Amino acid sequence: MEQYNYRVEFEPFTERHYIKKFQKEHKDKWLATERTITAVCERIDNVLQYSRADLIAVSGCYKLVKLDFAVCGTRISPKASGNRCILFVDEDARAVKILLVYSKDEISPPNETQKWKAVIKDEYAEVAEIFGL
Repeated sequence: MEQYNYRVEFEPFTERHYIKKFQKEHKDKWLATERTITAVCERIDNVLQYSRADLIAVSGCYKLVKLDFAVCGTRISPKASGNRCILFVDEDARAVKILLVYSKDEISPPNETQKWKAVIKDEYAEVAEIFGL
């Protein structure tokens, strides 16, 4: 079954700008959380069937997905935690790139969607072009 899983990688931008904050805040819990996010993304097709992930856009073999997650050990549901990942899924290559990992507190109101789309446009121009962001 392993051959059907997606290859998952965290993009350097999200590691430098967003994950650092989670690592600092959640120290010993972050590594387990990162492993859980990776495991979920390896099976992104199955996850999209549930409310934990939202399909934002589709263009050919590409998908843009928003995934809810909770930090391990916090006993908060992924949806209620306010933590999100923005994923770029390439079905042909069976790959998931984790573009952003953020808390709603970091990308704050009034419009979370506009703010993460702006970051995607600035940092991932090729992805923005694929989805017309």
